[in-house]
Amino acid sequence: MIGRLGIEDVRPKVAGGTQPSKAVVGEVVPVSALIWREGHDAISATLVITSPSGEVSHTAMTRDPFDQDRMHGLFSAAEPGVWQFRVDAWSDPIATWRHAVTTKVEAGQSETELANDLAHGIVLFEAAAAQLDQRQYREEKALLHQAVEALRSDDALRARVAPALSHRVSELLIEHPLRELLTKGEAHRVLVERKKAQFSSWYELFPRSTGGWDADGNPVHGTFATTAEALERVARMGFDTVYFPPIHPIGEINRKGRNNTLIPEPGDVGSPWAIGSKDGGHDATHPALGSVKDFSKMLQKAESLGLEIALDLALQAAPDHPWAKSHPEFFTVLADGTIAYAENPPKKYQDIYPLNFDNAPEKIYKEILRVVEFWIDLGVSTFRVDNPHTKPTNSWHWLINHVHSKHPEVIFLAEAFTRPARLYGLAKAGFTQSYTYFTWKTTKEELEEFGRDIAAMADVMRPNLFVNTPDILHASLQYGGPAMFAIRATLASTMSPLWGVYSGFELFEHQALHHGSEEYLDTEKFQLRPRDFEAALHRNESLEPYLTLLNQIRQDHPALQQQRILDFHPTSNEHLLAYSKVDPSTGNAVLVVVNLDSQFTQEGTVDLRMDRIGQEDYAGFEVRDLISGERYQWGKQNFVRLDPHGNVAHIFELPTIAPELRGPLAWRDEVDYNN
Repeated sequence: MIGRLGIEDVRPKVAGGTQPSKAVVGEVVPVSALIWREGHDAISATLVITSPSGEVSHTAMTRDPFDQDRMHGLFSAAEPGVWQFRVDAWSDPIATWRHAVTTKVEAGQSETELANDLAHGIVLFEAAAAQLDQRQYREEKALLHQAVEALRSDDALRARVAPALSHRVSELLIEHPLRELLTKGEAHRVLVERKKAQFSSWYELFPRSTGGWDADGNPVHGTFATTAEALERVARMGFDTVYFPPIHPIGEINRKGRNNTLIPEPGDVGSPWAIGSKDGGHDATHPALGSVKDFSKMLQKAESLGLEIALDLALQAAPDHPWAKSHPEFFTVLADGTIAYAENPPKKYQDIYPLNFDNAPEKIYKEILRVVEFWIDLGVSTFRVDNPHTKPTNSWHWLINHVHSKHPEVIFLAEAFTRPARLYGLAKAGFTQSYTYFTWKTTKEELEEFGRDIAAMADVMRPNLFVNTPDILHASLQYGGPAMFAIRATLASTMSPLWGVYSGFELFEHQALHHGSEEYLDTEKFQLRPRDFEAALHRNESLEPYLTLLNQIRQDHPALQQQRILDFHPTSNEHLLAYSKVDPSTGNAVLVVVNLDSQFTQEGTVDLRMDRIGQEDYAGFEVRDLISGERYQWGKQNFVRLDPHGNVAHIFELPTIAPELRGPLAWRDEVDYNN
């Protein structure tokens, strides 16, 4: 729609405005728009915010110093729910008047030549005063009336216009502008979720591997009780979300053996993703782990430790899942009457039947919703969704919207290592968080490109940077040595407010199935893998202390709890990566410098982009290394030397940024959110 004044390119605007952008409670959300009009008269804009309860607030927008047609505004949501914002454009007659009068006075024009301008100014300032309530804004009205009286006086020209041009009056008119030709923009939605949707530290473990060993050294199947004990160590490391692979009964038909062999040995436990057996399906627990009642007891223990349990939502079934008999229409039946098992050529998954969402969509949607609500009713509020990109996106949109209509606190993490269109498409469909390609980004160039992307797309997707998974053991970890584990943990925990670790990472587990493979040797997906974490810690062969420190640094520094402001700084060495993060609400600022080489010491200079950390170009300031505790005097150019056999990185706490400098740092880059 074309209005009296131009309002275009409003951001954030996701999927052409059909889907809400993302934010969390307390997050500073930047809004921008192109505002324009005919001629030379002044134009300005107001950001209008409506809370979920209908409360409306207004804030003045600021003009971009490098683009006179672009306006910026910020808001912060105090409660979860769907918020709305719009950008209103309006003609600013007093700004137009002030510019004209200032120009004419400086050009030496006389009072006679400015007679009409002075008369018009009286009308404008009287109108500005008239719109203020006498009881609430008595001092403000008096200030505007003083400007009117000065314009009416017989004083010299500069004295007559001085009150109207004063800084005090200018500040007053920013808060209480006189607006003409008001043009209201379209409303845009922002889904505001709880803080943990954006800031959380995940730890993945298999409950069945928590049972330890028997007297003969054989692994013992874990239970929910042994899992509850294992959670204490996870909590001590500072993780707050613990993700379990499927905890349901495991199919016996076509069960896989160790290392994904087709012929299992007696006692092989199978893949937990082959869900369902005679003992039940997606709403049941594996008998060896314990009952649903035992699960609830373990859940209570987790809550007492400040942990949330994330369950795996894997929409697939083993051949002996109850659905295979009760709902054969949920699957694809082949010409010979058999049900098709999963394939990703050349890989075959004979132990898994994929669901067919097109055969009986109403039935299957209803059943999946029932399963999710079953676990929510038990107290689960986070789900890691397995391979969502292999299911129809509209099914996720339907499911997540239905769940959020009753349970807006529920978090859905999309485990989708896929192309950008599908990755972002799932996020737009409603997924709270997303896996990414971080695992494969290892060079300085790749990491900088990746970091800029996740910061720019903060309104669309929240990236959860897992350093490893049961399926992904990157070559850098296979051959990089212990220092590479510290490097990857540093990058993941500081580049994004969401990060994750799969159990065994802290023990530097790095053996692959074979050269060129990213599969673990003796993968936990097909066998029990108990670990003696305490013994490794006592031998000083554990990364636990460093992971604990990283999580503590994240908790203490709001800059690392936000995604939007991530700036890279030039270094003279391709193995040194430097980036800063800033929290615009507190001014907290952190600078990270990482040695990407796990084998050799690297040194060079870091050339800081001073404006991005709130400093003047030639300023000097103190920084504190949050890893070593050492303090340094830094400026624009600084020498860094990092030995991977000592500390692989500096994480510097920078001086707090002044309030007046924080707003521009939050202004977004130019990104097309419809992609």
